[in-house]
Amino acid sequence: MKFPIGYVDVRVFAHATEDVDKVLGAIRNVLPPELHETVIFKKKNLAGHYGNPIVLFEARIKDKIMAQTVFEKLSSGLSTLDKEILSGEIDQRFERGNLYLRVDKQSAYLGEFKLSSADPIHFRIHFKRHGKEEVLEICRKFGLLP
Repeated sequence: MKFPIGYVDVRVFAHATEDVDKVLGAIRNVLPPELHETVIFKKKNLAGHYGNPIVLFEARIKDKIMAQTVFEKLSSGLSTLDKEILSGEIDQRFERGNLYLRVDKQSAYLGEFKLSSADPIHFRIHFKRHGKEEVLEICRKFGLLP
């Protein structure tokens, strides 16, 4: 089990009412410091339901060591309560070798990690081993699950 993570996708929306630099700052707080300069986010301009401007930032971290570092930081940053919640919701968050996490954008900006479904930073962690039990074992080993 040297590098069980295949890649990590990161996505976040910056709404018209938000400061784009603060949204990017929230992402930087979630990513390990050594990745701040190496992870390049694609920027896509979108329009909301009422035509309001929305910016989507996306990145795929394919380097195995970098992807694992992101996973480890997420694992160490979440509270025990969030890990318990994640454990209870694992069936809704795991599909075809992918684990989906949503981290609160506002908390991330303040340097804290909290699970949230309201305007979050989206993470898709793709595991090389697709079996649910294998992925759960990896998540426990790295401390993401209790």
